[in-house]
Amino acid sequence: MSYFYIMAVQKIQTDQFLQLATESVILDVRSPAEYAHAHIPGAYSFPLFTDEERKIVGTTYKQQSREDAIKTGLIYFGPKMRAMIEEIEKTFPQKKTFLVHCWRGGMRSAGVAWLLDLYGFKVYTLSGGYKKYRDQVLQTFNTPSKLYIIGGYTGSGKTEVLKALSKKGESILDLEALASHKGSAFGALGMPAQPSQEMFENLLAGAIHHLPAHASVWVEDESQRIGEVNIPNAFWQKMRNAEIAFLNIPFEHRLDHIVNWYGKQDREKMVNAILRIKKRLGGLETKNAIGFLIEDNVKECFRILLRYYDKYYLRSLHTRENLESCMTSLVSETTKEEENASLILKKLKKKEITTHE
Repeated sequence: MSYFYIMAVQKIQTDQFLQLATESVILDVRSPAEYAHAHIPGAYSFPLFTDEERKIVGTTYKQQSREDAIKTGLIYFGPKMRAMIEEIEKTFPQKKTFLVHCWRGGMRSAGVAWLLDLYGFKVYTLSGGYKKYRDQVLQTFNTPSKLYIIGGYTGSGKTEVLKALSKKGESILDLEALASHKGSAFGALGMPAQPSQEMFENLLAGAIHHLPAHASVWVEDESQRIGEVNIPNAFWQKMRNAEIAFLNIPFEHRLDHIVNWYGKQDREKMVNAILRIKKRLGGLETKNAIGFLIEDNVKECFRILLRYYDKYYLRSLHTRENLESCMTSLVSETTKEEENASLILKKLKKKEITTHE
């Protein structure tokens, strides 16, 4: 009896690859270090080579030849084949379609795709690999989109209002959640480790990709730098030119709001955060803030810090062009997110009706 094997792996472009990813598994066959630095959101790390093996194969390619590099790679690949198939079956027992990519869409993805296809899975590979995907990520930030900004001094509950708007059916982008940081010297407290800059861009592009077409999108007002990552410049410029719904909430209400969050955080980490802004806060205010914290008087500590951040935010606000025409000030006596989300939507719709009359 004769057996014929015809390889059925298809190379597809980034748009189709990401579309299929909603129902299929992305297998990132790059090395663990490459994956850890940044990857397509939701991709499963399925490395063909370890970091050291990749280094050896790459060196062989550069110093000897492509053919020698392939033979070296086969030394590592051959013994892993059965284990790789078994890992796929164990991890994804119900899946039959897999999307495979490496860095450039070359030999690594081709090798793994061949193995999975041979075993009977439906396999697609990404034309141009992760490098091509990254090109599309950067292009995403240039695509037209209608943004609305939720503004307000620190403690206004902007993040909570953003989430309340989402519950009301509005499209949002939660930049702080994507960056794993709340955007101030204290922003890392109670948050997971931040992604790399590249991974943050991937996450943001992914979130934009999943928004409804032509949707108006709500974003919280931010500095361009959120902790250790930066909002891509093209997207940042859109934010700076967008309509702002500014929540004007009394100081004491905002103070109570942030004390409710930061009062539960680690004291040593809070002291370190205060010391990071010592130069701008001033020696005396730094000393007083830390002193109140040591005395477990979190409210008076943050009274000092909130005054500092109010001045900082006000300066940033007035660097916007056409501020008067693009900002709607909304006076509210509460930090309750549901009420403020409703207030924002009501006022914004009223302004749009007035503008179009």
